[in-house]
Amino acid sequence: MQKILYVGLDVHKASISVTTAEEGRDGEVRFIGAIPNTPADVAKLAKRLANEGRRLAFCYEAGGCGYGIYRQLVGLGHGCTVAAPTLIARKPGERIKTDRRDSQKLALQHRFGDLTSVWVPDPVHEAVRDLVRARMDAVMQLMRARQQCLAFLLRHGRNYGPGKKNWTLRHRRWLATQQFDQTTHQIVFQDYVEAVWSAQDRRDQLEARISAMLSDWSMAPLVEALRTVRGIDLISSVIFVAAVGDLGRFGSPRQLMAYLGLVPSEQSSASRIRRGGITRAGNGEARRMLVEAAWSYRYQPRVSSGKTDVVERQPKPVRDIAWKAQVRLCGRYRKLAAAGKKPTVVVTAIARELSGFVWAIGQTVRSPMPMV
Repeated sequence: MQKILYVGLDVHKASISVTTAEEGRDGEVRFIGAIPNTPADVAKLAKRLANEGRRLAFCYEAGGCGYGIYRQLVGLGHGCTVAAPTLIARKPGERIKTDRRDSQKLALQHRFGDLTSVWVPDPVHEAVRDLVRARMDAVMQLMRARQQCLAFLLRHGRNYGPGKKNWTLRHRRWLATQQFDQTTHQIVFQDYVEAVWSAQDRRDQLEARISAMLSDWSMAPLVEALRTVRGIDLISSVIFVAAVGDLGRFGSPRQLMAYLGLVPSEQSSASRIRRGGITRAGNGEARRMLVEAAWSYRYQPRVSSGKTDVVERQPKPVRDIAWKAQVRLCGRYRKLAAAGKKPTVVVTAIARELSGFVWAIGQTVRSPMPMV
């Protein structure tokens, strides 16, 4: 059998620090040096290390440089692991951090099997994820633009009125009637208003593109199935699936709950058991989607008129899971609220159980994942 050479890569924008570790506890650990972060140099490194007649097992931390190196190395026939940064073991007393030490740490932990790999999306899924992130950026830009516009009006004593909702059609008409004595103030006001409408148009265009690309996405059946769940619409379903990926990789609902950070943290020792708030691990946007959906379960179970067509298009197993979730979680919400729990605690508990029903739908609707 071929011996394995473990290669740790500390990847940065312009350079990659490389350390190799041979098999066995006492295998030689050698720092190769730093190479430019270009596909040509990565290919030269792999070719040089492969000439020694050993099977290569690369690893590097998931980060801002994406999955290009992973796809290149896998395409060359080598093994590669993209490690979760937050799950890499670090010594509490370690106070020196360099690129060389980071690459050595990766190579050693990869050799001992201590790295936790992340799920690598295929290029189409990654493109959808980038589109979703662009939509999130547009939403944040819209929120800031609205806040700045309202702050300007407040400084000049212009208030739409208590109990009235901002950014409705009536509010837009009210904005059109605002006039200022100073020409400069009028220019500033019009600039703020135009920034709001531009950000809103950008968000709407991105949402339209998200809807248009579903037909070419392998995860579209799962997105449509999750829309049957109360509180989850098209956009929130796409955000969740784009962030989490294939639900079939989770062997149980508890694994998905832990991945989303919806399980309580714990610090127990000997006879002392102490549990705290949720861990907040995993993707924050996916967790936020479930928490927002959980608020809708404070009402009685029912299928709204807007969801009727969506529910009817799904097979009976999916419809049964969605309705079971409504009956279970609506009753659970009222029970926890009657027990005097804080609303945020109740919603978090509902979101955790909701992730279990989402997992069940994911097992029912298995989307084939293309090769990376």
